[in-house]
Amino acid sequence: MLPVPHTIHLGAVSAQLRRGALHLAEVVLAPLGLFYLLQMLTNFTGGVVAALGWALAVLLVRLVTRTPVPAVLLLTTGLLVVRSAIGFATGSAFLYFLQPTLQNFLFAALLLATVPLRRPLLARLADDFCAFPTTLTRNPRVQRFFRRVSLLWAVVFLMNGAATLWALAKATLGDFMVMTTAVSYSMVGLAALASLLWFRRELRGEGIRLRFGAGAPA
Repeated sequence: MLPVPHTIHLGAVSAQLRRGALHLAEVVLAPLGLFYLLQMLTNFTGGVVAALGWALAVLLVRLVTRTPVPAVLLLTTGLLVVRSAIGFATGSAFLYFLQPTLQNFLFAALLLATVPLRRPLLARLADDFCAFPTTLTRNPRVQRFFRRVSLLWAVVFLMNGAATLWALAKATLGDFMVMTTAVSYSMVGLAALASLLWFRRELRGEGIRLRFGAGAPA
C-alpha cells in the first residue's frame, strides 16, 4: 500500500487537457464533422468515405511515426470500418447510424464483462486520456474504484444508446446529428465529472493526493 500521506504528480493540467482533447478530436469530432460536411457537399457516400479516410489516416500516421496507438483509437476505427462497409453495401443512412447507436449497448456489455478483471476495460481506456503512474494503478483501492465506476459508465452507455435509438427513429438526419451530439456529450460530461469527484474521494480515503503541475511522478 502507498504510504500516507502520498502525492501523485500528474503533470500540468493544460497538458492533460490537450491530450484528452486531441483523442476526442481524432476519434469523434473530426470524423463526424467530415461526414456531415461531405454529405452536404456531395452525398451520403462522400460522407462515409471522408469519415473512414480520416480514421485510417490517423491510424496510419501513428503507425508510420511509431507513435503509441491509443486503445480507444483502435476500437473506434475497427467499428468504423464495419459501419462503413454496411453504409457502402446498403446506401442507408439509417443503418449507418444504427451501428454506432447499437455500439453504446456493446460498450456497456464490454464494461460489465471486464468488471471482474484486475484492470477492467475502463481503466485501460483511462490511460489514453491521463497517464497514471504504476504506483497508482496498482493500488487495490484504485483498482476497486475502476471496477465500480465501470458500472456507472455501463448505465451511461445504456441510457445513451436508448436515447440515440429513439432519435434515429424519430428525427431527420440533420436533427439527429445535432440532438445526439448534444445529449451524448452532456451525459458523458456529467458522468466524467461524477467519476472524477468519486476518484478523488477514493484517493483521499487512501491518503493519496493528486497534484497537477511540476513534480516527478511517484
